[in-house]
Amino acid sequence: MRRTWLLRGLVTMLVAWNGLAIVAVRAATHFAQGPGPAGATDRPSWAVLPWFVSHGLRLPRPVNGRTPADLGWRYERHVLAAPGGPALEAWWVPVAGARGTVALFHGHAACKAAVLREARVFRSLGWSTLLVDFRASGGSGGDVSSIGWYEADDVRAALEHARRLQAGPVVLYGTSMGAAAVLKAVHDGAHADALVVESPFDDLGTTLAHRFEARGLPARPGAETMLAWGGLLLGLNAFHHNPAEYAAGVTTPTLAVFGGCDPWVRPAEAQHVYRALRGPKRLHVFAELGHVSFAGARPEEWSALVAGFLEAPAATSRPAGGV
Repeated sequence: MRRTWLLRGLVTMLVAWNGLAIVAVRAATHFAQGPGPAGATDRPSWAVLPWFVSHGLRLPRPVNGRTPADLGWRYERHVLAAPGGPALEAWWVPVAGARGTVALFHGHAACKAAVLREARVFRSLGWSTLLVDFRASGGSGGDVSSIGWYEADDVRAALEHARRLQAGPVVLYGTSMGAAAVLKAVHDGAHADALVVESPFDDLGTTLAHRFEARGLPARPGAETMLAWGGLLLGLNAFHHNPAEYAAGVTTPTLAVFGGCDPWVRPAEAQHVYRALRGPKRLHVFAELGHVSFAGARPEEWSALVAGFLEAPAATSRPAGGV
């Protein structure tokens, strides 16, 4: 009898654990319609946790709260499509006599309004900008995020669109999930002239484990359980969604930027991504910052960093700062 109760208890725990994993995966990848927390488009997804506590486990679809017009810029709304994916909305903001184009990609649970600060800097440096909503975000179609896997197709579509819009070099900028998507796109064959990647995780399982740890939950097998169910729900191999592996196939000149106090991408993981890059590269670490917009937190330092890189991206090959 005792053995039967133990077995039933174990089965109940396994069912509950997997049920919670499925709910958590769906909440993180399947956006819901309706209003979310104020200002969510401009903050990292973990910063809106209190809102979910009071409103339930439900990730609202990111909505653009601002446009380039709010900054006094003339822009065009473009619609493009990734192969096999939904229609994507982008803002095209050209500058006269542009040196080239920078395509900008936001992070998870955000949208293109979140990278307006970065776009302002690139524009001041003489670059036209193409700000892109990933699938399921802002004005783009779909309601499922794959944390960068299928978003790599969105990057490729935006890159091709940018080349049709304007002659000259094309730089890809991505932050967090956007950086992971950029690395995967280039690894898979996209040809950009330079990359600026901020805070890409090195391994999806590792960054998920950090989130379990931050909430006092067992990281193992928590992360593996979510990877398994995430892969089944999204139709991908989540265990192989590893930007450090993508970086090993990247020979494009790359500026890699990280926060020294990032709770989700820790120093050793930042080094893992940076060391894997095979082309000319430069590393910069904002030692006192976490998983934030560096252009927002350190605008002058970030602007100078990007300006120096874009002057001669192929000539940069040594790290600035340390991890």
